[in-house]
Amino acid sequence: MLFDPAKDINKYHQRRELVFIILSGLFVGTLAMLNILGITRLIDLSFSVFGIEIPFTVFVGVLPYPITFLCTDIISELYGKRRATYVVWTGFILNIWVIFILWIGGILPPTPEIQSETGLPVPGSSDYIFYQLRRYTFSATTASMIAYLTAQFVDVHVFHYLKKLSKGKLLWLRNNGSTLTSQLVDSLSVVLITYFFTNAIRIPGDYSATHYLFILIASNYVFKMVAALVDTIPFYISVRRLSVYLNIDPNAEFHEEKPG
Repeated sequence: MLFDPAKDINKYHQRRELVFIILSGLFVGTLAMLNILGITRLIDLSFSVFGIEIPFTVFVGVLPYPITFLCTDIISELYGKRRATYVVWTGFILNIWVIFILWIGGILPPTPEIQSETGLPVPGSSDYIFYQLRRYTFSATTASMIAYLTAQFVDVHVFHYLKKLSKGKLLWLRNNGSTLTSQLVDSLSVVLITYFFTNAIRIPGDYSATHYLFILIASNYVFKMVAALVDTIPFYISVRRLSVYLNIDPNAEFHEEKPG
């Protein structure tokens, strides 16, 4: 059987585009889910260590968030900085699309009677759940758009800076270094913006605002940090197997030609 270079090239091109679409779809789908869930529920994972109570509270929307950084890291490693940046901008546009649909859905008739004290329809009415979700999603998405853009671009830039610094070696360093840095930026941004600019975080009576915000920031960051460290294994496996399956050398730019 004769070897057909054109057919072989086409086969790998199709594979690369398919994997890119899957990774991008997982990224934007997860992003839409986490923005809709957002701050609709706080999950209390507090625990005790030697009789000392450690408060640990995270937003439900943070649960799927680490997968978005795994996707962008894999895309960055296999497809390069430009494509990873395209995906980040696509996610940003998706955020705007979510807000637009919720906004237009809330202004179309019939317009429910809104209570002045809550800014929502009467509890138990058919419109109450939608408007409550609309408020939470507006708050979460407004905050996350700023935090998301900042954190994702930090992730992509730090990833490629560490890749260049290590000349393509130390895969674990750029995966964890970029994600841990960007997750800190994200945790700070989303909690502070949500609290100060959207007033969507309620401070429990037995906490000061500073104390409670610190708990939220620390809890969300620790959760993301642990998830980032855990995803090192699937990141390694994905890159190793996909680089063979797609016939991509992620470190081609660092291979020096040998003289003579």
